[in-house]
Amino acid sequence: MILLQCLGEVRAFGKLYSEYIKFFILIMSVVIQVLERADEELRYPTIAELQSVQNFLATGTQRVRIATILAESEDKIVKKATEELFRIHPDYISPGGNAYGQKQRTQCLRDFTWYIRLTTYGVLAGDKDPIEKIGIIGVREMYNSLGVPIVGMADAIRCLKGAALALLSKEEAMTTEPYFDYIIQAMS
Repeated sequence: MILLQCLGEVRAFGKLYSEYIKFFILIMSVVIQVLERADEELRYPTIAELQSVQNFLATGTQRVRIATILAESEDKIVKKATEELFRIHPDYISPGGNAYGQKQRTQCLRDFTWYIRLTTYGVLAGDKDPIEKIGIIGVREMYNSLGVPIVGMADAIRCLKGAALALLSKEEAMTTEPYFDYIIQAMS
């Protein structure tokens, strides 16, 4: 029944249709991990393992709702975060700044949408692992090689976090916050 509720919520996902597939793969991967662990030890899944699967499925509707809100509000989140970041670091949009000019600013905004998407992956998975595997490995080195200030990127993620959490209920924000914090920590 919980899975059917999650499936109903997924319909609202709109522009992130490919996330449907990833979400179902995620559900199956959680179950498969439990089964593989039990099989390796030639035993049945423990009550705690079964409870973890049940808890994952029980929070699925909320996680899909959060991801939907973030996806549908991406432009609003980016706009608000951009305004805040350039208020904190006006030198970034001044001549010679990393976001000066249309091309650089567009690249900056593209990165912002990437980090919102990474956050939704973590929320959907109920785990930071997708963020680590898909988008954090080597990010500091990449930005350093491009001459992008890491402090600014960490501030950008903080601004995205603030803009995103403002759109969520208190409970949804508490669920989402650790994933933004994980990305911020990786940038720091």
